[in-house]
Amino acid sequence: MPEEKPIVDPFKPYRGRFGSYERLPETGRDRDDILDELSIMADEENARWKNGRISGTFYHAGEEHREFLNRVFSFFSHVNVLQVDLCPSMSKFESEIVSMTARMLNGDKVRKANPDDEICGTVTFGGSESIMLPMKVYRDRGLVEKKITAPEIILPLTAHPAFHKAGEYFGIRMVLAPVNEKDFRVIPAEVKKLINDNTVAVVGSAGNYPYGLIDPLDELSDIALEHDVGFHVDGCLGGFILPWIERLGYRVPVFDFRLPGLTSMSADTHKFGFGLKGNSVVLYRNLKLRRYQFFQMAHWPGGIYASPSMTGSRSGGLTASTWAAMVYLGEEGYLKATAAIMKVADRIKEGVSGIPELQIIGDPTFLISFRSNDVDIFHVNDYMISQGWRFNGLQNPPAIHFCVTMPQTLVPGVADRLVEDLEKGVEYARTMTGKNPRSGALYGMSGTVDGRSQLVQVLYGTFEHLFRV
Repeated sequence: MPEEKPIVDPFKPYRGRFGSYERLPETGRDRDDILDELSIMADEENARWKNGRISGTFYHAGEEHREFLNRVFSFFSHVNVLQVDLCPSMSKFESEIVSMTARMLNGDKVRKANPDDEICGTVTFGGSESIMLPMKVYRDRGLVEKKITAPEIILPLTAHPAFHKAGEYFGIRMVLAPVNEKDFRVIPAEVKKLINDNTVAVVGSAGNYPYGLIDPLDELSDIALEHDVGFHVDGCLGGFILPWIERLGYRVPVFDFRLPGLTSMSADTHKFGFGLKGNSVVLYRNLKLRRYQFFQMAHWPGGIYASPSMTGSRSGGLTASTWAAMVYLGEEGYLKATAAIMKVADRIKEGVSGIPELQIIGDPTFLISFRSNDVDIFHVNDYMISQGWRFNGLQNPPAIHFCVTMPQTLVPGVADRLVEDLEKGVEYARTMTGKNPRSGALYGMSGTVDGRSQLVQVLYGTFEHLFRV
C-alpha cells in the first residue's frame, strides 16, 4: 500500500531551492557556477528515467550514444538550416534523412505502382509538424484541384490531438470515425459512410498513441483510392520501429508505402530513430503533393522569402545529430535495438496476461495497454506511482499503457519487477474499492459537458502556472 507523501508542486520543485529571475541579473553569473547548478538539476531528473520505470518519453540509446549526438550537435548548433547557401551541409543531411526514412518505409515501391510518382518529403521540428503539414496540403489540394472551400478530414477517435490542432489552426473540419469496442481500431465501413463532397483526406495510425495498435490501413487505402482523397498514416510513434519488428519476424500489418492509396506518412526520428528531441520526417507519394506544403513570399520588401515547412530558423545541430544517429546505427543497429525492446515487451505482455484482473487491449507490439473489469485501473496506477513507475493514463475507457523504449533494455529484470508490482497493484486496488483514485481525478471530470469545461480551465490554469517565475 503506497505511503502518503507531502504534496509538492511537481512543476516548480526548484522554487526556493535555487535562485529565480524575474529580470536580467545586473551582473552575469560565473559559468562554472551556472554549470554546477544545471548539472544538479540534470542528474536528479535523469535518475527518474534511468531506472527503466518511465513509459516512453525518453527514447534513449545509451549514454555513449547521447554523448556522441551532443558532440555532433555542437559542431552545428549555431547554424541556421534555412541558410543552405552558407552551410550546404544542411541540404546534404536533410535530403539524406528523408531518403533513408523513405527507403525504410518502402518508398521505393511507389514508382512500381505509378511511374509518375516519386517519394519525397521534408524534415520537421517534431511529430506535430509532421502531422499538421499534410493536413494543410490536403486542404490546399482540395481547394485548387476540386474547389472544396469547406474541407473535411476523417480520422479515428484515437488519432493524435495534433490532427485536431491542425483543424483549429487551418480551418479544417475534423470528422471523428468510431472505433471497434474490442481493440479500439477504426472501423473502415464507418469511415466510408462519412465521406462526402467536402472530404479531402482520411487518416490512420501506425500505431495509435493510446494503444500502440495499427488501424486497418489496407482497407483505408482502398477507400482513399475509391474516392480519390488523400490518405495519411501517422507513423510518428511506430514509423522507426515497426519496420524492424516486421524484419524480426513478428506479424505486422502493412503500414507504409506498400499501400497503394497511401499519399503521406509521418515518422519521428526523435523517438525510435534515436535522434535528439525536436526532429521528425514527413513523406509524400509525389512531388506535386509536397508543393502544397511549401511557402513563399516573392513580393516582400525584405527580399524573396521561402521555406519548405512551418518553421523558419532551425538549429543545424538537430539536423546533423539526426543524420549522425541514422548512419551510425544503420539497419544492424536498429534491428539490434528493436530486438532488445521486443524482448522486454514480450515479457511484459506475458506477465500481464497472467494477471486475471487485467486485460490487454488488442494485439500490441512495443506499447502495451490494459484495463480491468474487476478493479479501478487508476488505483492500480496509484500503486505503481508509489513504486516509482510512470504509466500513461487513458480514458474512454479507463486504462493505462506502458511504452517500452531503450532504457528498459538497459536495466536487468525491469520487466519482471513491473509485473510483480502490477500484481501487488491489483491487490492494493481491491482494498480501495469505493474510494476515488488519486491519479484518475482529471479523467473522471471529462465524462460530462460541465466536467470537460472544468477540466479545460484546469489545463489552461496549469499552462499559466508554468510560465510564472
